[in-house]
Amino acid sequence: MPFKSFDELLVACTNLPAGDGKAAAAALARQDTLTKPQGSLGRLEEIAAWLARWQRRAMPRLDKVQVVVFAGSHGVTAQGVSAFPAEVTHQMVANFAGGGAAINQLARTADAKLTVVPLEVERSTGDFTQTAAMSEQEFLAAVSTGYDAVDADTDLICFGEMGIGNTTTAAAIAAALFGSEPASWVGRGTGVDDAGLKRKAAAIEKGLALHKAALGDPLRTAAALGGRELAAIMGATLAARVKNVPVLLDGFVCTAAVAPLQRLAPNGLAHVMAAHVSAEAGHRKLLEALGLTPLFDLGMRLGEGSGAALAINVVRSALACHVGMASFAEAGVSEG
Repeated sequence: MPFKSFDELLVACTNLPAGDGKAAAAALARQDTLTKPQGSLGRLEEIAAWLARWQRRAMPRLDKVQVVVFAGSHGVTAQGVSAFPAEVTHQMVANFAGGGAAINQLARTADAKLTVVPLEVERSTGDFTQTAAMSEQEFLAAVSTGYDAVDADTDLICFGEMGIGNTTTAAAIAAALFGSEPASWVGRGTGVDDAGLKRKAAAIEKGLALHKAALGDPLRTAAALGGRELAAIMGATLAARVKNVPVLLDGFVCTAAVAPLQRLAPNGLAHVMAAHVSAEAGHRKLLEALGLTPLFDLGMRLGEGSGAALAINVVRSALACHVGMASFAEAGVSEG
């Protein structure tokens, strides 16, 4: 297990390798020589430089792209915060294995390898309105599982999640880390009605009050209020930084999962690009708090890594232009 204590994990989260500024500068310089007005490809040019910085090469590649979906069960579902029963988590893991979920189709379309990692889905975390969601060792074990899921030879990685009740845990973490009333962070998740929204907000209020002593520490906050799949996503995102793998970030739950990294180090998410802004109520607000600008807004709110997987094709397009376009000199085109 990579991390045996909060102190060990804290050291890793606050001593992060920087990207390769020279590779990024070289990529941007190349963009300015290509047969187009400078800057005319907009964020596609930014994506090429981002890949170069975090892959540490001026000519990036996307030969090995990975999507990892982490699944976990949540004790807070006992508070009536979801429109679906808790057993759907386990059932959806089986659906992923059978190839029948949206993420299966999107990963295949993006030519990305899909891996599903269940984290004790048969055993829920603690109900954070009554007790900590995870003990220190449970949290560290989940973080370590996520950390170990990232292959160093991966060129780009996306993380997804499955866990009935996890929009409530995500909203609780967001409220704890960034303040505001819990009601401003909660959304309909799997489709709860107005009464369900009130139950979600009430559960978060109770959890914040119960775990007040932990809320000054982002890691202890994530253990007290989070879930195993969220902890794994945080660990995997940390591993990606250490292993020079750029990350496409999915929706609200994934964003909340990695938020502690930014709270621990201002550049903790520099290697991460937000794929999209979801329809879940708190996602846009959370992205703004983290200083992340999403690539698109298609009103998605499925989770599973679906928005990030869809964005792989945008990144592939950015790379194709970066690598494949001719320069003005090569094409014999006069520059303006």
